[in-house]
Amino acid sequence: MNFKIGFIQILPGKSLEENLAIGKEACIEAKNKRADIALFPEMWSDGYFLPQEEEELNKLAIEKDSCFITGFRDLAVELEMAIGITFLEKNDPKPLNSIIVFDRTGKEVMHYSKVHTCAFDLEKVLSGGKDFCTAELDFGRGKVKIGSMICFDREFPESARILMLKGAELILAPNGCPMEINRLSALRTRAYENMVAVATCNYPEGHPDCNGRSTLFDGVPWFRDGERPRDMCVFEAPRAPGVYVAELDLNTLRTHRSEDIMGDKYRHPEKYGILADESVRGVIGGEFIHW
Repeated sequence: MNFKIGFIQILPGKSLEENLAIGKEACIEAKNKRADIALFPEMWSDGYFLPQEEEELNKLAIEKDSCFITGFRDLAVELEMAIGITFLEKNDPKPLNSIIVFDRTGKEVMHYSKVHTCAFDLEKVLSGGKDFCTAELDFGRGKVKIGSMICFDREFPESARILMLKGAELILAPNGCPMEINRLSALRTRAYENMVAVATCNYPEGHPDCNGRSTLFDGVPWFRDGERPRDMCVFEAPRAPGVYVAELDLNTLRTHRSEDIMGDKYRHPEKYGILADESVRGVIGGEFIHW
């Protein structure tokens, strides 16, 4: 059973209204290409534009029940296709970097806000999300357990690990940065160590600090009866704008998850207490902080 992911790797417009119209057109194209879900890059509502002035930032932030969001909800019903729409979400005290997934009936099945904001850079004006969540997505021909991590979340093994422990089979990863070998390697590793598929949708070349290369890692590094490892990257988009569709073989992934040794099979959580100890810091930049 294949689950088809539409990567909306396109350039944004100059306003919320433009992004609604452009995004809807792209979703229709994804549906015509038989996608089961359309996934947007990070913060599509404003094209990942983050003014540092509070007043200007708050003007761009929108409510989750705004016309922009409900427009994609209604489109999901019309197209009978799931949509993962990303946006700058209004929130007190600071906005959130969020994704909402609507299923093919328009039901909201997941609402996630980026936990690991890039607080060292432009995202210092944002609040971080509070938790990682998963949801069952019914796509008509079957169901798949999804979760999400957004851009910088990828760099923390805990993000994908928690999603795996909560049952995720597929991680949806909206993105807004250059995809190069190290970031791609992190995605590959998250897929490998957790036996999960990871679908990343990036902005194309032509958008500031982005270069396309949206990817699907299917989480299956080898077949049980295979002779050698295989490349888990079953799809990589070019740099150019476009609506690209890739297929995830759920049966193969589920067979691998049931038979292989990774994921939760041989963990020792009783030995990992240091990971949750907020008083512990390692060596950063050569300076001994605390141990």
